[in-house]
Amino acid sequence: MKIMNYMNLNRHPFRFSFQYDRSKEFAEVYHAHQGMELLYVHEGCGRVIVEQQFFDLRPGSLVCFRPFQLHRIQMDITPDQPYVRSLFVFEPSALEPYLAPFPSLLDFFRRLGKDPLLPQVLPGLPQEEIASLFRVHRALIEQAPQDELPEEQAMFLAALLHRVKNRWLAGAALAPHAPAKPSTTAEAMMQWLEEHYMEPFELAVLAKAVHLSPSHVSALFRQAVGSSITEYITARRIRQACVLLKTTDHSVQAIGQAVGLGNVSYFCQLFKRNVGMSPHQFRRSMHPRR
Repeated sequence: MKIMNYMNLNRHPFRFSFQYDRSKEFAEVYHAHQGMELLYVHEGCGRVIVEQQFFDLRPGSLVCFRPFQLHRIQMDITPDQPYVRSLFVFEPSALEPYLAPFPSLLDFFRRLGKDPLLPQVLPGLPQEEIASLFRVHRALIEQAPQDELPEEQAMFLAALLHRVKNRWLAGAALAPHAPAKPSTTAEAMMQWLEEHYMEPFELAVLAKAVHLSPSHVSALFRQAVGSSITEYITARRIRQACVLLKTTDHSVQAIGQAVGLGNVSYFCQLFKRNVGMSPHQFRRSMHPRR
């Protein structure tokens, strides 16, 4: 499965999926999106890994993933406990003009996309009220003429953001202002990898940093995170490469070196395998008018 999903937001800036049962086709994988993602859990329990931390997911949870932010969702799916979610992936710059008449809402939206002090998981939303909001706007979106569809989609996002704004900001006010310290060994390992992913990886060095044997480190990481350390580092490097390809004019070779993949041929092969296109094609897709 590809690390990068929803790569056509330049042509289709809003991608919505209302109340979809993912139980039978759900697969855990570290991935990221070109745009911002709002994920709402209708049914199901599990957790999400984002920014080297674990957060519980329950019905009524709303999660915001920022552009190109690596994350992994782990759901405990059983015959009696399906996983039903709504997913809204969109290009932030396409939504901002619709929020411009509402300065405080626009400011909140911009903070949601970049403020490290703003929580990314908002739990305990009133489920009936949110479901009603979704039903009303889903009907409007499905009935909208093609030329009015982006406007209806943007209006839905504005209504959702308006509904959760004060609650989300209240959560930020209650959150500690110091960076969160890793609370588990797995989080400590991910934090170490975040600081060293651009360097050649040595398992023994990581094991020494967290005071465990190399074999114990590998087993514990896979058990807690759901992937191997190598898979995690690859996902992190590819995610950073996508950011650099979009936001800089550095050469493909320089970007490969910057993310710890000095062999440009191997970097291009790995990138295409995980993104579905070459680094050059990806850069052109991010800047179609160049």
